[in-house]
Amino acid sequence: MTTQAADLLWPEAYGPEDLEAIEAVPLAERGLPVSTYAALARAAELWPDRTAAICLPDAERWEEPSGRTFAELLADVHRAAAVLAGFQVRRRNAVALLSPNCEELLTAVLAAETAGIAAPINPGLASEHVVELVRLASARVIVAAGPELDPAAWEVAREAAQAVSAVALLALRPTGADGAAPALAPLEGVEVGYLADLAAHVHDGAPTTLPEADDLASYIHTGGTTGTPKLAARTHGSEVANAWMIASASELGQDGVVFAALPLFHTNALIVTVLAPLLRGQPVLWAGPLGYRDLPLYGVFWRMVERYKIALMSGVPTVYAVLAQVPVDADISSLRLPIVGAAPLPPSVAEQFHSVTGVELSEGYGLTEGTCATARDWPGAPRRGTVGQRLPYQEVRAVRVDEVTGAWEDLAPGEVGTLVIRGPNVFAGYLRPGPGGPVPDPGDKVRDGWLDTGDLGAVDEEGFVRLAGRAKDLIIRGGHNIDPAVIEDALLEHEAVLGAGAVGRPDAHSGEVPVAYVQVVPGAVTEDELLAWAADRVPERAAAPKLVEIIDEIPLTLVGKPFKPELRRRAAERAAREAIGSAAAEVTGVLEDGAVVIEVDGAADLGAVEDALAPFALSWRVA
Repeated sequence: MTTQAADLLWPEAYGPEDLEAIEAVPLAERGLPVSTYAALARAAELWPDRTAAICLPDAERWEEPSGRTFAELLADVHRAAAVLAGFQVRRRNAVALLSPNCEELLTAVLAAETAGIAAPINPGLASEHVVELVRLASARVIVAAGPELDPAAWEVAREAAQAVSAVALLALRPTGADGAAPALAPLEGVEVGYLADLAAHVHDGAPTTLPEADDLASYIHTGGTTGTPKLAARTHGSEVANAWMIASASELGQDGVVFAALPLFHTNALIVTVLAPLLRGQPVLWAGPLGYRDLPLYGVFWRMVERYKIALMSGVPTVYAVLAQVPVDADISSLRLPIVGAAPLPPSVAEQFHSVTGVELSEGYGLTEGTCATARDWPGAPRRGTVGQRLPYQEVRAVRVDEVTGAWEDLAPGEVGTLVIRGPNVFAGYLRPGPGGPVPDPGDKVRDGWLDTGDLGAVDEEGFVRLAGRAKDLIIRGGHNIDPAVIEDALLEHEAVLGAGAVGRPDAHSGEVPVAYVQVVPGAVTEDELLAWAADRVPERAAAPKLVEIIDEIPLTLVGKPFKPELRRRAAERAAREAIGSAAAEVTGVLEDGAVVIEVDGAADLGAVEDALAPFALSWRVA
């Protein structure tokens, strides 16, 4: 690459004031690779002998890495893509990937996007959801963790392969596995084998048909907390563009290793810790299959930073809350950009992490339907109270949605409304079945190129975004809308609070009243003290929570997002139990497709139960 081309690809970008100058050059003129495969091939050409990926077997063996150069990674992807092509995977065919992180999974994801479409699936989902997602993606080839790596995932993959009449089920081995692999039980009508064994017999040659920018690259599932998750379809162009937007900050162009511990079924792992470093030629250090859930990781993390010269990492607030409790026992001067997202960052966590490490946490914001990221802090210059400035070539605005017509009205800078975004990163749509296979359909999620994020927030004149909760999470008290974020923000200001979630609790008079659940430093504060704290700090009297309950931890999804349905279930169960009193032996709240149903057991007088619950907007049944 010439100096002129490199300067065009990577503009001077050091702070918020550079955004206008960056966008003065059209994105189409910057020379981005046309696909994720082209990004990998470019890296192998520019830096063939540079380390691309360092994979750890697990946290206890953090000094026993397995590494590959960019040239070696490209050769591995060529061979794996050829295996997939041999099973008739073509441009419009999806490959389902069901595995925790390991060295072979990184190869398999990139190979799936090279030969067809990658559809990574959370192995922690219920088996029926996995089967439905594989079927929706029309995937006839499944790549899964073998019995050594994740026995439960392997069994679910076998079930899915039978249910969808798969052509092939290909197993992955753990990073650093040695010795003979265990035999794999056959499946009728399905070729079962190890991906590495099949790839070893393939000639390393570039694929004859390469993906273009408009071709679909991935199906990434969203949510997974209520009912079956949706599959969001994204193109090669949107993935490369968003990865470039993330990597465009000049600070990221410096030498340094990226640490990756989020699961590859999550868009953050794919875009932030695979594709963005690929564009910059940065090595990535991959944690073991448990990622941040591998508890020994925290005890050795600072020594890992020193040994591998970790510069950038991405995690959820709870990761940094734990790290802030670990004394620094190594030289961590290489660490310059720890990124936090997925959930609100408690000020106490940010302050304590900075106090312990001397490094500022950098917040970001994004969603799967926007490929990954839409806003981020500038390194060394965080704008507290926001999730950062919009990324280059993305537009972000807040709108008021008319409840009758559904029309959007633009709001002034700083006004809170529904956030909508537009740019090359907006997804192609959710998959729906079609006569010739699955079809992406944005439906009413996208209007004239604008994606409705479902998030409430405000945007200032410089493009900095302040979040104000989810539109669907609004608490409606007697017809008055209460943003749960104002309650959560007030509680998160307390130095002992590590996490907070506010929801509406069913109420006989007001429909809902706000209540809050908090995770705190053990023994540091009482519920009554937090109730008074919140009452003094929420912006309006109606938003003051009626109850603050301390719980062991805020429930999260497997990718670290707050799981509000579980908090609503707790609140509804408590309200129902208090209303029913002694009229029933047991009252339990259960979640069914995101809604709470109250189950009543041991009721001597069902009429009394019905009278007790009649004033509440609750569904209930006899257990």
